[in-house]
Amino acid sequence: MPDVRKPDLEGGESAAMAYFSESQARAIIRETYSALDAAVSAVASALYTADDLARLPQSAVDLALGVGDPVRHAALQPGETVLDLGCGAGIDTLLAALAVGPEGRVIGLDMTPEMLQRARANVARLGLGQVDLREGLIEQIPLPDASVDVVIANGVLSLSTRQSRALAEMARVLRPGGRVALADLVLCEGLPESVLRSPAAFAG
Repeated sequence: MPDVRKPDLEGGESAAMAYFSESQARAIIRETYSALDAAVSAVASALYTADDLARLPQSAVDLALGVGDPVRHAALQPGETVLDLGCGAGIDTLLAALAVGPEGRVIGLDMTPEMLQRARANVARLGLGQVDLREGLIEQIPLPDASVDVVIANGVLSLSTRQSRALAEMARVLRPGGRVALADLVLCEGLPESVLRSPAAFAG
């Protein structure tokens, strides 16, 4: 059992974050997602339309690990620049790239090298030259100020140890009039301490 901290929810952070240090939380996420071989395609079929999934490699569909379909709500336009936070194997990155077209740009950001490797393979399968995949943290987005039109994030904000900082970073990289489409989990009531202390529950 890792050392735990006393819950302190100031600053907009989640209850689960209070039980893991920043380095512990990131190690849990990296280890969990690096070890994934394939999820169940039923997850993707519950979140995305059949038409969207038919355009994607099965390897991206099988590793859809989000909780919603932020691209559907982002109203992406051809030529826009999109940042996909916590892009994983790339399902939302691919859908965003198809939406903005070759004249647009999509930047996929993830802190897990193994997931980025899978995303690169999926991008190559579709021949999407407008996609740029980068390793990095959502709390320290490696992009200049006011450099993207849209930020999308699917189930990643709840994994952040510094959610308020991640939100501030989203605002920083957005151009004036830019928009954010988030899909994530929200707790409406408290969880048992045994769940909050569980690395497996934290990683999802």
